[in-house]
Amino acid sequence: MRIGELAALVGVSTRTVRHYHRIGLLPEPARQANGYRAYHLRDAVELARIRRLTELGLALDEIRDVLAADAGRDLAEVLVELDADLARQEEDIRQRRATLAELLRRAEEGDGLPAEGPVSPEVAAVFAEMARASAALPGPEPAMAARERELLALLDGVPGAGSRNWLEGLLRTMSSEPDAMRRAYEIYARMDELAEAAEDDPRVGAVARDIAAVMPDEVVGAIRTWDGAGGAAGAEGGFAEAFFAEYAPAQAEAIRQAIELLRERAG
Repeated sequence: MRIGELAALVGVSTRTVRHYHRIGLLPEPARQANGYRAYHLRDAVELARIRRLTELGLALDEIRDVLAADAGRDLAEVLVELDADLARQEEDIRQRRATLAELLRRAEEGDGLPAEGPVSPEVAAVFAEMARASAALPGPEPAMAARERELLALLDGVPGAGSRNWLEGLLRTMSSEPDAMRRAYEIYARMDELAEAAEDDPRVGAVARDIAAVMPDEVVGAIRTWDGAGGAAGAEGGFAEAFFAEYAPAQAEAIRQAIELLRERAG
């Protein structure tokens, strides 16, 4: 057989066969006197086996290991690993579809999809509560509320135990305590008032004390690595710097003082 006939028999392209030759996955027969390669039944068997393994989801490097194994001894191990990987993918897809279904349900019920999304259902629920609180205000929503949503959306998408503890603590406080959202919006408005204030404004300390008072214990553990100057120890240093850079000087000072109060609370 010539390469075109081999490829057609197995159901792959001639480009695929040549690629397998280049990477050493399929032995390349020597050319005959007429310049063409002659493929035999054994070549078709090997090529068909490679195709079946790729259809199962094995990477080409894994297939090379399987083909090199004695009597298929390693094939069972590879297939077990592949099955476990597919199971993890199935569970991941199931969870993602559940999240999408919840977001679509909220959109259909009129809660809308947040501009900061997509986010988890838990964060979306808090955003919906914030939207209702904002609609009840006599004036425009405080700019600090929008910044809070951005922070929650960021924490929702960042891996790591510290971020999750911080996020879960904030969500639990904002969604479970009846008066939490009203108090949060009062603080947002007071933080807005500090946008043009000096760092030594007497309102800074009062706002810092109120911020610390509403923060749950989980948040304390998540920010213990931060230093009072706005930097941070370890891997969170860059995030802390970027975080404080978003605020006016008096606002940043209020947050720094709140962090110090929380650190004292944590001992």
